[in-house]
Parts: sequence; C-alpha cells; structure tokens
Amino acid sequence: MSRDIETQARILDGKALAGEIRAGLARTVAAHRAAGLRAPGLAVVLVGDDPASAVYVRNKRRACLEVGISARDLDRPAATSQTALEALVDELNADPEVDGILIQMPLPAHLDAQALLDRIDPSKDVDGFHPVNAGRLLQGVRGLAPCTPLGIMALLDQAQIPIEGKRAVVIGRSNIVGKPMALMLLARNATVTICHSRTPDLAGTVREGDIVVAAVGRAELVRGDWIKPGAAVIDVGMNRDASGKLVGDVAFLEASRVAAAITPVPGGVGPMTIAMLLSNILASYERRVGLPG
Repeated sequence: MSRDIETQARILDGKALAGEIRAGLARTVAAHRAAGLRAPGLAVVLVGDDPASAVYVRNKRRACLEVGISARDLDRPAATSQTALEALVDELNADPEVDGILIQMPLPAHLDAQALLDRIDPSKDVDGFHPVNAGRLLQGVRGLAPCTPLGIMALLDQAQIPIEGKRAVVIGRSNIVGKPMALMLLARNATVTICHSRTPDLAGTVREGDIVVAAVGRAELVRGDWIKPGAAVIDVGMNRDASGKLVGDVAFLEASRVAAAITPVPGGVGPMTIAMLLSNILASYERRVGLPG
C-alpha cells in the first residue's frame, strides 16, 4: 500500500497484491507437479473475433501459463451454433483434466449465453456465475464465487480495513459484482446497502458508507463530496472519459482527498480479478485430484 503525495488516502495497490497471490499460486502448482500430479487445466472458449474479448482471453491465458496452469484454447468462429457449443461444454464437463471452463463474453447475438453458462458443471464454473454457485454464496455454503468481489475482499483484508460492524454501500446490482459483493460483505458482518439507478438521494446514501464499492459503469459518477471522511473506496469501474482517458466510477482525485483508502484505475481491482480466477482454478483442481482444502 502507498500514499500519493497529492492525496490523503492510502492507495490500495491491486497490481502488487495480485503479483504476490500469483507468485504463491505458482509455488503451490510447482509443489503439486513435483509430487507427481498433473497440471491444473483451464478451457477457454472464445467465439468470434471481438477485439476486446481477444485481449481479455489472451491476458487470462498468459496469467495461467505464468503460474503453471494449462490453458486450452478453444476458439470458434462467430457462426458456431448453439448446439455445437452445448456439445463442446458437455465434452469439457466430462474431461477429467479440465478443472475450469471459461466462456468469454459477449457472445454473438444468435447464441443463448445464459443457457451455455448454466450448462457448465458448477464445480468447473471458475467465473462463479452458475446459479448453483450463486445459491451457495447466498446460503454461505462453500462454492466457487465471482472473481471481482473475491479480489475486493482480499484487498480489504490485506489493508486491514475493518468490515465487521461497518456500514457498506455497494453501487450496482449486477450478478457479477454488485449482488455477490453485498453477500460477501454481509457474511463478514457488515451492514450492507445496495444502490442502483432507482435509488433516491444516491449521494446521501453513499455518504453513509464506511466502505463504498462503486460498480455501476459510469465514468466518475461518485464525487469527492459523496464520500464519508475516512471511508475505504473501492472503484470497480473501467470507463473512458471525454478525452479517452481510462477512469473509474469514482472521481479519484476528489475522493482520495477525503477517503482513508482508495483503489486506483487502472491497477486496483482489475489485476485482482485475474488473480482470483487463478485461485478458483486451483481450488477446483485441488478438489478434483483429491487434495485437502
């Protein structure tokens, strides 16, 4: 963690923490291989030629290789049918050397993305999006959880930011970030409010938060005067401002003069998401090969 000379807040360095986590995962995988076990395996399904998706998939594959996870490339043309992809998912579900299945979104418009995600074996759902895993998270039962909220929890813990008894405000109610984030904070005994586009007096509600998680997808929506002095601010947003600069959902300089801790964009939550994906793959693998954990 560092403190910018222009700000009051500690900067929660997700890039540095993710590097530490990945190094630890690499050591664990190396130890398993030295004991004669196979490498963990991820199957990555990319349909079509969307440039952004290709970059995301390439980054995930590279991260897997860095820690010793075997990443199987399953690129398919945009015209691939629903039936063909369902058959591919069934094949991967049955493959004992595949520990995680990742279907890169978005898919071409003619495909039913939810049906494909629902078809993945929940024990191989390393994104944590399957309804079974969502239900396990809701009930507090062990399962694979969404990577971005997991990464946020790791950042809060590494910075020793108190959660129990604190007021947490989550802006955004997606199944990928907002809802699971709220559940993870609730499980750690925070009092949680979920805000969204219909929330009256959004600024006033955010101002009550000891922990604020902004995951709404609107550039610099959250202003500095929305932040409670001393709050921890987690910015999940990845947006472009009018000049094309990458910015988050929070007006960083304004908020950092009020908050006690804040994540930057880039370099905050993003690297942690990939680190948690790798962690989920390893957890799935260890259960599959019969290791305790």
